[in-house]
Amino acid sequence: MTSPSPIILGIDPGTQLMGYALLRIEKGQPRVILMDALKLTKEKDIYARLEMIHTKVGELIKLYQPSTFAIEAPFFGKNVQSMLKLGRAQGVAIAAAMQAKIPVTEYSPKKVKQSITGNGNANKDQVWKMLQRTLLIEEKPQYFDATDALAVALCHHYQTSSIINSTVKGLKGWDDFIAKNPGRVRS
Repeated sequence: MTSPSPIILGIDPGTQLMGYALLRIEKGQPRVILMDALKLTKEKDIYARLEMIHTKVGELIKLYQPSTFAIEAPFFGKNVQSMLKLGRAQGVAIAAAMQAKIPVTEYSPKKVKQSITGNGNANKDQVWKMLQRTLLIEEKPQYFDATDALAVALCHHYQTSSIINSTVKGLKGWDDFIAKNPGRVRS
């Protein structure tokens, strides 16, 4: 019996738009299941927005049963009130994943951009273009929040599936790697 392909739920938290995306990893290759954004601006009450975030994340978890949850960490801005609201949105999404017993990993925006484009200062359009090429996506979504969530999910895949990441622990350089992995050496 084969185990089901892992699914990563990526979230770009926000109080006006929350991006979300799901990636299925099939034979080591990421495939987009879904990429969209939850528009929260119709609701004026911040607590109702938080409930909408929790409900949506819960629905995605129930429907797609992801094995992992990756979320973008809020970046530190100058507006303390905005940071507080964003932190609440992030916390509510994380709580939904934790309630479902799904492991949570958080990535800084710079780490996500670095993983996807090789440049931690890339703009949203550069990230989207690389996602488009890497995942063979044709149609651009309505909001960059959706592509940001997809970037978080793909970043998580890269961070957790890298051959180097899985073998580098406890190694003392290339000689040690070769000694412990003779089957990987090609003549």
